[in-house]
Amino acid sequence: MSVLDTGRIRLHVQRLAPAGGGPARATVVLVHGLLTDSLASFYFTVAPAFAAAGLDVVMYDHRGHGRSGRPASGYGLDAFTDDLDAVLAGLGVTGPVHLVGNSYGGTVAFAYARRHPERVASLVVVESEPATAAWAVKLARLLERVRHEMSVNESAALDWIATHHGGHTARLAKSAGRLVRDTTLARDIPASPVLDDAQIRSIRCPVLALYGAESDLAEQAPRLRELLPRCTTELVPGLRHSVLVEAPGRVREAVLDWVARVVPPETARTPVAAGPEVRSR
Repeated sequence: MSVLDTGRIRLHVQRLAPAGGGPARATVVLVHGLLTDSLASFYFTVAPAFAAAGLDVVMYDHRGHGRSGRPASGYGLDAFTDDLDAVLAGLGVTGPVHLVGNSYGGTVAFAYARRHPERVASLVVVESEPATAAWAVKLARLLERVRHEMSVNESAALDWIATHHGGHTARLAKSAGRLVRDTTLARDIPASPVLDDAQIRSIRCPVLALYGAESDLAEQAPRLRELLPRCTTELVPGLRHSVLVEAPGRVREAVLDWVARVVPPETARTPVAAGPEVRSR
């Protein structure tokens, strides 16, 4: 385990070097989702395969999550974006990176790409969307529901989760409930600055967006292709929101293929065009 002190918060960071000890083909930064998620969702699914394929792999726990610090306040989207920048600076990562964001991690990745376009070679977002006014309303409702259930009916809610999803998920939910109940996260995230269509269009790097075909977020696919000129979308049949957990092999293949196409090994820091495309497998 490695702990990075950014001066504002201590973040738990893990880095996997390319297999064989040779130079990295590229750097991928894995950004996890909200509440019950942590870097473990990448560590136990796709991260080792990325390192085995010759990539430099960086992952970290968001503030309030996993083994990172849990301050009482300071959970706006800008704070999460600043944390990502601090991780790259603290590790000495200077070249453009591929950001792979799951759920809320993808929202952080979109925000980072807009603020630091020179630092981003491409985005891969899994079941995610940029921060918009509609996103803020949806997050406010979701977080308020979690806060209510974990404040008023915590025991019943955890019993239901344990019965239907297992004890490990129930323990994660209990920790998530404390995060929502005991910090300002539920207020801070929905109050974050949001992007309008023109601001989203300013994101110029290639974007690959993966969605479960049965997910509510699948409707984001045509919208992203309309707004982002270098966006490819892919729908994974039969899945809802848990694409990374339920189909890690598909995510692994998609990311490795994407990195190989966007940044070929022989020009490892020069992005190439990736035009609009939609795929379903």
